[in-house]
Amino acid sequence: MKSSGMTIGELAARFGLPAHVLRHWESAGLLTPARHESGHRRYGETDVRRVAVILMGKEAGLSLAALRELLSTGDPMDHAGLLKGHVAALEHRIAEARAAKELIEHALSCPLPFDACPHARARIDARISEGR
Repeated sequence: MKSSGMTIGELAARFGLPAHVLRHWESAGLLTPARHESGHRRYGETDVRRVAVILMGKEAGLSLAALRELLSTGDPMDHAGLLKGHVAALEHRIAEARAAKELIEHALSCPLPFDACPHARARIDARISEGR
C-alpha cells in the first residue's frame, strides 16, 4: 500500500467491487475515507479491514443499516440484541429452506403425481388452512 493510501479504484479492485459500491457505503455512513489535498478519497489499512468486515457482514445477510449500527462502536457485542435477532431470522430461513428441500426430495422420489401424493396433499392442505 502506498504511504498516501489507496485510491477508490485501487481499493475497489482489491475486493473486486465497482467503485460506486464504496461511494454508496460512504454515503450510508459505513466508510469515512481520508481526503487528499486534491479532494480525492484515500483509503488506509483501517479502511481495507473495514471493507472486509462489511463484506463478511453482507455475506452473513446483514443489512447496511445493521452493519452501520454494529460498526458504530468498537465492539459488536455492544449490539448483542441486533445479532441475536439476526441469528433468529437466519434460523427461521434455515428451517424454511430445509422444509423446501424435504418437499423437493420427496417429490423426486414419489412415484405419484405431485397433487396426488398424500405427503404433498397434506402440505397443500396445510398451506390452504394457514392462508399463506
